[in-house]
Amino acid sequence: MKEYPPNQSLQRRDFLKTTAVIAGITLAPGILLHRFSQAKALDQAVTAEQRWGMLVDTHRCRSDCEECVKACKTEHGITEQVRPEIASQWIRKVEVRNRQTGKEYSLPVFCQHCEHPPCADVCPTGASFKRADGIVLVDKHICIGCRYCMMACPYKARSLVHETLEQQKSYSPRGKGTVEACTLCVHRVDRGEPPACVEACQRSGHQALLFGDLNDPSSEISRKLADIHSSVLRPDLDLNPGVRYQGI
Repeated sequence: MKEYPPNQSLQRRDFLKTTAVIAGITLAPGILLHRFSQAKALDQAVTAEQRWGMLVDTHRCRSDCEECVKACKTEHGITEQVRPEIASQWIRKVEVRNRQTGKEYSLPVFCQHCEHPPCADVCPTGASFKRADGIVLVDKHICIGCRYCMMACPYKARSLVHETLEQQKSYSPRGKGTVEACTLCVHRVDRGEPPACVEACQRSGHQALLFGDLNDPSSEISRKLADIHSSVLRPDLDLNPGVRYQGI
């Protein structure tokens, strides 16, 4: 990981400890459209006791469904005011094919919230950082739009904001000339709710997305991962992503 000067490192740690709070801990089994079954007080800082993650069931994810993409755009006020090839895209649906079996899969790809995020390693200002609970974010106040993180991300999960933004969401700040990516809807997680994409997927009846605490063996996502075979994208990079895929 990148080394910061002593004063800067201390300031960033203090900032994360004092400003990042979390309300939810685990998902109640079988309940994804409601608040988590337990919650911390809002004045308690984020800790490494939890590590939030996502499980994508490619068997349930349909190629003709983009409810997760739509929900993400609505939740964060993402509109296509520029050319499609440079528009912000926090989630994109990808069609992949197994060369050996010929089987095709449809799956959403977004920030993988790596345990060892390369985006944070190369960021010259410390704008890209990982919270103690595993959520990778961008501090828009100190992002200079250099795009080093975009080049370092092996998942092509980051976008640069090209347009002047209006009517932004107060809970999801964005800014022209800054880099952005999936936040796992951190504002929802901090108040004990699942990400908007998960809620939309459940509402559609597909139930392809499961969100929860990877550190809690009793959480629904941990119990599911213990029973099935799951994979991560680019396991060769040893980044230990927080997003797992079932069926590929």
